[in-house]
Amino acid sequence: MRNEKQKHMEIKILGTGCPKCKTLEKITHEVVEGLGIQATITKVEDIVEIMQYNILSTPALVVNEKVEIKGRVPSADEIKQILAKY
Repeated sequence: MRNEKQKHMEIKILGTGCPKCKTLEKITHEVVEGLGIQATITKVEDIVEIMQYNILSTPALVVNEKVEIKGRVPSADEIKQILAKY
């Protein structure tokens, strides 16, 4: 078994609670659990906090304070590719 230091990820789902936001949150949880990634997933529903990320449409996926996806629900494979960069 390799002893690699795995970084902890901070993942945020930005959205006010619409069905697409809930879908993105569900898919993200499934991908993180499936890959065994150490991550904290936070749902941000406060519109003032969402606006600080300078996005015009939700849902949005933020990883380590970087907006990766906004305005749509990505596939599980796309989320895996994004998380693999970290």
